[in-house]
Amino acid sequence: MSSESRESSEQETAESETPVESQAASKELQTVESVVIRFCGDSGDGMQLAGTQFTNVSAVFGNDVSTLPDFPAEIRAPAGSLFGVSGFQLCFSSGDIYTPGDEVDTLVAMNPAALKTNLADLKRGGTLIVNEDAFDKSNLGKAHYDSNPLDDESELAAYRVHKVPMTRLTRDAVEGLGLSVREADRCKNFFALGLVYWLYERDSKPTEEWVKSKFGKYPSVLEANLRALKAGYNFGFSTEQFTVHYEVPAAQLQPGKYRKVTGNEAVAMGLVTAAKLADTELFYGGYPITPASDILHELSKLKRFGVRTFQAEDEIAAITSVVGAAFGGALAVTASSGPGIALKGEGIGLGVIMELPMVIVDVQRGGPSTGLPTKTEQSDLFLTYFGRNGDCPMPLIAARSPADCFAMAQEAVRIAVEFMTPVFLLTDGYIANGAEPWKIPEVDGLYRVKVRHPKESNGNGDGFQPYLRDENLVRPWAIPGTPGLEHRLGGLEKSDGSGNVSYDPDNHQLMTQIRSQKLEKIAESIPDQEVDGPESGDLLVISWGGTYGAVKSACAASRRQGKSVAHCHLQYIHPFPKNLGEILSRYKKVLIPELNSGQLWIIIRAHFLVDAVSMSKVKGKPFLIGELCSKIDELLED
Repeated sequence: MSSESRESSEQETAESETPVESQAASKELQTVESVVIRFCGDSGDGMQLAGTQFTNVSAVFGNDVSTLPDFPAEIRAPAGSLFGVSGFQLCFSSGDIYTPGDEVDTLVAMNPAALKTNLADLKRGGTLIVNEDAFDKSNLGKAHYDSNPLDDESELAAYRVHKVPMTRLTRDAVEGLGLSVREADRCKNFFALGLVYWLYERDSKPTEEWVKSKFGKYPSVLEANLRALKAGYNFGFSTEQFTVHYEVPAAQLQPGKYRKVTGNEAVAMGLVTAAKLADTELFYGGYPITPASDILHELSKLKRFGVRTFQAEDEIAAITSVVGAAFGGALAVTASSGPGIALKGEGIGLGVIMELPMVIVDVQRGGPSTGLPTKTEQSDLFLTYFGRNGDCPMPLIAARSPADCFAMAQEAVRIAVEFMTPVFLLTDGYIANGAEPWKIPEVDGLYRVKVRHPKESNGNGDGFQPYLRDENLVRPWAIPGTPGLEHRLGGLEKSDGSGNVSYDPDNHQLMTQIRSQKLEKIAESIPDQEVDGPESGDLLVISWGGTYGAVKSACAASRRQGKSVAHCHLQYIHPFPKNLGEILSRYKKVLIPELNSGQLWIIIRAHFLVDAVSMSKVKGKPFLIGELCSKIDELLED
């Protein structure tokens, strides 16, 4: 080729590349502190997977992350229906965050139903990315749209709208791999994920590695997902639709090794850790129920750590297997949600009268009855506090966040073993399915529960006395079959000391009082309640369970405005910390927000005679920071 021809060819190549380079260079990169993203679409569109992968990538990058998966109740609702929409919201930040966020910054809607059910949560000026290929006559009708909202400029005028033909572009990306149309369309979640990766300067390599490990045996599926991911990323890079993209710097987290963890994962790991440190076997007997089933799933993977899992035929069989395992000397655990806890009630009462160490995890969901199985609520407090026949007191503790479930699971084990009693650990759907970074603790810093099984009789010639107590009113945990420690236990009232069946009225009075007094002993072993904010002042806001993050954030926002607002988060609910009454007396007003109709509010008022104010929400959704701030302002203005 002549020099003239070569120069001409190189000039043509450079000119052909200039528009792309110019387009890329013209895209503005903005730095923001935090972002809230929500992926939403049909339950088969892979929104949970897309959200989980974005969460993992952000956690690897070093952001603080909080998530809120939102599942439909049906296993597979009709495609395109409003009640079949699946969503995944996450907030990632360069600073500390405690909730998945109030308003959504970027909404990815894969069909009309997803747009209709989620648009109200997108903030004004927010980014709306829609799969315009899904807005056909059929899907519009299923979502009860009379016309295509994408054609109505006034309806979407408040947002930055990006209509992307995701279905067509995904099919183009995977062409030639021999996939059916249906198989190709299943990759469009990765197209959307790749686009949002570009929009927020995320590195897709962790997701690419995950795809390779997940689909390594299916080369065409592996290649299709990688192509779709790259196609979405390249679309954001090259299209004229997007002129701005964003970066969220890494957070300044405490030094250490972190991993992303959900509440159910943390419960499972906490239970296994407690059992290993106590050098004892862990037995889990359960029956599948949303949203607690993942605890069984996680524990079933850990057989090499001395874990035995048993999927029973029903909830009653599950709890009675746990009673038997505890009687046999194992660290015995079950988990369920409200309907299952109701069925377990008589078996739990059996554990109370036998005074056996058991942990019962209640992952709360919307009720009553089947209620809202995939939505969060805190309405099992009365059920766990009072919900057994007779005077049947039980310790009751509650985790505050996904990562906190690890520590509280171990605390439940400690109380159960050291005080020989069943213990309730409360979480909820928001905590169980949500995720956040968890700093993996040093083993040497963890509490080691000491399991003691007597080897010699305590009866001074009268035979073994299974209800002879120590200074904390705790009876011995004897293993059946130990020579000289033969005894029997059952559901009938026990004679103090010997454990023999007794119908004596004075003995029943005594044993009822002892079971109650044992909780007072437990109160001596739990930490004093702490308060975040002024030690006295105008308003104290009390939270428990999964309301922790929103309440903490709202109280902090109020204090930044110069308001006298303190936050008290309860993790020990029965018994209460010893100093709680004194704390309540130091504030003019007390507010108790709950995702129920005011159950802790009633207990606090009855226990401490405090004229507290209830803030109730039972919509299957967690509190927003903004609505809590409004309530705080209302009370302070009064």
